[in-house]
Amino acid sequence: MSIKKVIISGGGTGGHIFPAIAIANRIKKEYPEAEILFIGAEGRMEMTRVPAAGYKIVGLWISGFQRRITAKNLSLPFKVLASLMKARKIIKNFNPDVVIGVGGYASAPTLKIASMLNIPTIIQEQNSYPGKTNKFLSKKATKICVAYTGLEEFFPAHKIEITGNPVRAEVVQIEGLKDKGIAHFKLDPNKQTVLVVGGSLGAKTLNESFVDKIKLLQENNVQLIWQSGSYQYDEMLARTKDLDMTGIVLTKFINEMEMAYAVADIIISRAGAIAISELCIIGKPIVLVPSPHVAEDHQTKNAMALVKDNAAILIKDVEAREKLVPRLLELINNPEEQKELATNIQKKAIANADERIVNVIKSILA
Repeated sequence: MSIKKVIISGGGTGGHIFPAIAIANRIKKEYPEAEILFIGAEGRMEMTRVPAAGYKIVGLWISGFQRRITAKNLSLPFKVLASLMKARKIIKNFNPDVVIGVGGYASAPTLKIASMLNIPTIIQEQNSYPGKTNKFLSKKATKICVAYTGLEEFFPAHKIEITGNPVRAEVVQIEGLKDKGIAHFKLDPNKQTVLVVGGSLGAKTLNESFVDKIKLLQENNVQLIWQSGSYQYDEMLARTKDLDMTGIVLTKFINEMEMAYAVADIIISRAGAIAISELCIIGKPIVLVPSPHVAEDHQTKNAMALVKDNAAILIKDVEAREKLVPRLLELINNPEEQKELATNIQKKAIANADERIVNVIKSILA
């Protein structure tokens, strides 16, 4: 049976949107005639990112529950009711073969209605520890595509399919790019290079862990590709303007991430699910500093799934300013530890997650 009509719902962050678009692209690759409709949340980034990728999206009036006391929560019951009604209308009109939820505010009402209409539903859970919404939706879901083992604790075991997280194919294809990357970033090929990346907005902790350690890194023959993110770029520029920045590439955002990955000997990152999935495929030694500002501490749990198998080093956010660079220099001077970390993380790589998820769709439509 071919795939004719699919609804993909969710968004809010790149960690939900990247997989959603990757799944859509894979469906279109195998079934060019397939119709794909996205359902997002009004005002969230999917409402611009999805059309930019070439897909149609409709928005629901929905937001999350605020954990602090706020008037915004008073409108939530009305938003939920309005979203359920609109989702029902969209789904009945579009009549999809399957509905896929990738996480984010819009996925809950969409998958809830699809299940009530007896349309097959798939949850794509990116994290090693699922949120409350996906635990709730899993009771009625047809299949649950996951990236980590051990989720039987949260989901019905017979519904789980280990597929991995779909990633941006263009940034993990690094074969043969090292020399080009060294030239692009104007680096010394005889020195070890560290890539620090805290997401497009940046990570304050990572920035402040490095800004006062430039001289120390240079004294240890370490080069740095440092994506500060948009929030703190001007501040980091100001704090380093009187320093010798030889071998330090400070940038707001790295457009050529595949080249940065190719030249890096060690990568320092937050621990978002999609970032980790990319890093497993890249296969370099990594140091993870999980963000403490994520619901249900997802990032620490994602990181620990690697740390327990000696596939990554974890530094707590609260300790990073003091401990991150010293631990990095230990790793720089320990090629055996670098090799072991790289070997172990490569074992966790799943490069064809988009294909695996489409195969799950095929299996439930067969």
